[in-house]
Amino acid sequence: MANGMTVKVSVIVPVYNPGPYIEDCIGSLLRQSLSDEEYEAIFVDDGSTDETPARLDALAADHPHMRVIHQENSGWSGKPRNVGIEAARGEYVFFVDNDDWIGDEALERMYTFATKNGADVVIGKMAGKGRGVPRELFRRSYDRATLANAPLIDSLTPHKMFRKAFLDEHQLRFPEGRRRLEDHVFVTAAFFAAKTISVLSDYVCYYHVRRDDDSNAGFQRLEPKGYFANLSEALDIVEKNTEPGSLRDRLYRRWYRVEMIERLRGRRLLQVPSVDRVALFEEIRQISGARFGPGVAAGLPPSQRVVSALIQADRLDDLARLAAWEETIRHHARLDDLGWHGGSLRLALTGELRAGSVPLTFVHRDGRDLFAPPLPEATSASLPEEDLDSTERLNQSKVDVILRSRETAAEYFLPVTFTSTRRPVTEGGDHFRLLLHAEAKLDPATAGGGSPLARGIWDVIARITSCGWTKDTRLGSLRSPAAADHCVPAVLAGSAGVVTPYWTDKGNLSVDVGQKTSRLEHELVVPAKAQVRMSGKDLTLVVPLQALVGQARSDAAVRFVAEESSTTVEVDATLTPAVHGGTAGAELSARLDRDHLTPGRWSVEVRLVDTGHGRFVKLPLTVTAPAGSGQVALDLLSRPGRTPDGHQDELREPNGFGGADMSAALRGTRRLARRVRTAVAGRIRKPSR
Repeated sequence: MANGMTVKVSVIVPVYNPGPYIEDCIGSLLRQSLSDEEYEAIFVDDGSTDETPARLDALAADHPHMRVIHQENSGWSGKPRNVGIEAARGEYVFFVDNDDWIGDEALERMYTFATKNGADVVIGKMAGKGRGVPRELFRRSYDRATLANAPLIDSLTPHKMFRKAFLDEHQLRFPEGRRRLEDHVFVTAAFFAAKTISVLSDYVCYYHVRRDDDSNAGFQRLEPKGYFANLSEALDIVEKNTEPGSLRDRLYRRWYRVEMIERLRGRRLLQVPSVDRVALFEEIRQISGARFGPGVAAGLPPSQRVVSALIQADRLDDLARLAAWEETIRHHARLDDLGWHGGSLRLALTGELRAGSVPLTFVHRDGRDLFAPPLPEATSASLPEEDLDSTERLNQSKVDVILRSRETAAEYFLPVTFTSTRRPVTEGGDHFRLLLHAEAKLDPATAGGGSPLARGIWDVIARITSCGWTKDTRLGSLRSPAAADHCVPAVLAGSAGVVTPYWTDKGNLSVDVGQKTSRLEHELVVPAKAQVRMSGKDLTLVVPLQALVGQARSDAAVRFVAEESSTTVEVDATLTPAVHGGTAGAELSARLDRDHLTPGRWSVEVRLVDTGHGRFVKLPLTVTAPAGSGQVALDLLSRPGRTPDGHQDELREPNGFGGADMSAALRGTRRLARRVRTAVAGRIRKPSR
């Protein structure tokens, strides 16, 4: 750089005909919290034939820390990335694809984390917009992760930060030419060579985007022979750096599971044209039989072990039958209740796996739980019983509740506790279904990876993981009446905005943080006890609200709008905790001089928090000021309707949170508090209302 400042990070972007999709990438690079002198972006144009070269030249002319290298087309991303490495002046290099984008603070946070830990490699949390990204890896941050203590092997894309001197020392470069899985080869070698690998999980650094035209390189048609020949190069690196045993088997298992078995399951197999299935199957059967010992398949969950056994037994037709059945498997989840308590939104749910409308069942025999796949009798009889043994994996079944940003697809896990119940299918029979009962806590102050949840719309996802199936479903379309009753907005202590859980048009649960939508107006139901009090010229408006308030607040406001002239009168208001009919809520009060309202009808709007964090919403009431000194009248309008409740089913009686709040106003409501405490233990049935 001109002032001699050290370049901390060089961002390397291989570019080939991205068209308008590169704009999000460029915008995110220009928004970085590092100063322009502290980082650079190197766009390596690999012979683009669209308007991109001119766009990049103009960008570089306006921004000296944006550099462009033009070269003839090389056929894939390997050579452009290598050219970028050679040209990089940064202490670290970070690889970004031209149709993806990064968080505004990504470079600063990753660099700080890297220098703190002396890391050779830093993996920043990823979010997938239409694309799969690692999830388990980002449950927590690691100062020092290894292939043995963390699921690093789940993250083999190149979208990481690498110390430049480390790459040079070990001569780490990408394989070049038109080929697949060059990133697997590069990243696997880097994992083995690195002394320190760090994982940053409290901030979304990288957004992996599926283009609308599906032209991302990773979505190109797979040619089995070449693809699995390239995959073998990554396996060779594992073999070179490990001894036979559990670690090698576990690392091999990643490729066997993701690149082979999952291609022969469910929709992925059914979408392969029949003419191409045989070639794919034969290549997978050949390489898996040649490279993987019995310890690799033995560590798989039962549903994948069965696929493995069918591969080795050369039963493609049975794989297709199994895939058609697995394609129908879904997570069937019921929201038993939700409610505010202690500043958090508590969610209780019950979930299970179902194939179509039929619960997934297992067989208990001779002290073991067995998977019973719907296959021909002769095929089932040929399957080794150890491949069907689901005892351990059923006990490891779990439920996660996840918040997913509607805008960015960033995901955060909520704290969850859960228990399981085995329910016999028939009286005295050996077939049973597994129900998982979970309770999650959404604390808006910490739900964003330990930080406050960002303003926006957050969809609530329930994920079940059991025996090799991981299935997501939107939560809420199936819910109890109690859940519908307790879904109310909240203004929490220490929070500057309004948090509004609500039902979408499809009946799913979403959470609006900071009034991103207009849902508050529909959820802020006004009971019929609103009133206007007159004392001389003082007029006080008192409105009970269906919104929880953690503590008294004086930053609210009421705005009166004259319906004929649109004149506005705005006054300060207070929000205080209150209980309405045994349910926690709030009371809003505002005082003004009666003379400020000229004769006529005025609509009423309310802002629950300060102007920097909230906006006015219209209440379904009006006040009418008569000429002279008469009494001001208040009229209730028809209230906005709420989305109808979802269906009920036979899963179980719902837990009851009862809508309890943390305010002092509720301390005397002992019955309600007991209900909440018992609900946390998961032992209470639906409350009567």
